[in-house]
Amino acid sequence: MSRIHFANKPGLVVYVTCGDPDLAVTRKVVLAAARAGADVIELGVPFSDPVADGPVIQRASERALRNGTSLADVLALARDVRQQSEVGLVVFSYLNPIMRFGMERFCREAASAGVDGVLVVDLTVEEAAEYQGFMAKHHLDTIFLAAPTSPDQRLKVIAKACRGFIYAVSRTGVTGTRQQIAGDAKDLVQRIRKYARLPIVVGFGVSSPEQFAQVGSFADAAAIGSAIVQLIEQNPGKEAQAVENFVSSLESGVKRAASSQS
Repeated sequence: MSRIHFANKPGLVVYVTCGDPDLAVTRKVVLAAARAGADVIELGVPFSDPVADGPVIQRASERALRNGTSLADVLALARDVRQQSEVGLVVFSYLNPIMRFGMERFCREAASAGVDGVLVVDLTVEEAAEYQGFMAKHHLDTIFLAAPTSPDQRLKVIAKACRGFIYAVSRTGVTGTRQQIAGDAKDLVQRIRKYARLPIVVGFGVSSPEQFAQVGSFADAAAIGSAIVQLIEQNPGKEAQAVENFVSSLESGVKRAASSQS
């Protein structure tokens, strides 16, 4: 049974680039984020051409690849984390590493490792039939991206194909921290809700307690990636503590938002 659920609103999805700066640190960061309240961890598979990612995650991927981090290493990390935590685990990857690994083999080994779901960032729902079949066979949640530019008919198809949650991209462009959340995000969530009962997670650009609270006012959860990866980059030797402190601080933004409305 999938462990992907959000006990509180807003829920929190934390992204890490596995192997940055090394796999031992990634493990500590994942467990620290889970302790601090993250509901789901996205285990990012480093890739040489991460076209959807901004400079922070691109640098992290380059460091992880220099360390030789592979998809097999990410699955081994998931297995290790699963022995110590019931946090939801999602493999976040581009399609190429999965194709090279073998799609059915990947689904089988991901399930065996205790992974709950997979988000393949450059696999469109229209081309995902074989992948969806293997994922269903191994009881893994399929998560697809929905963008502000997606027409309603496509949102309906995406909603039907998703399990676990739907990932709503807050704006067009690449990942990265932003000063404010685009208005497109709220509109997109409202459009998706016409077709889906699954939780909707907003990502791309959420980087502060205030933005986390803002997203929580209209979505079920927020995904935070670049801000986490940047903390890891800027706190050598103290990565896990820095991430734990940041994740713990997110609740303060929610409380401040609530008190300002009361």
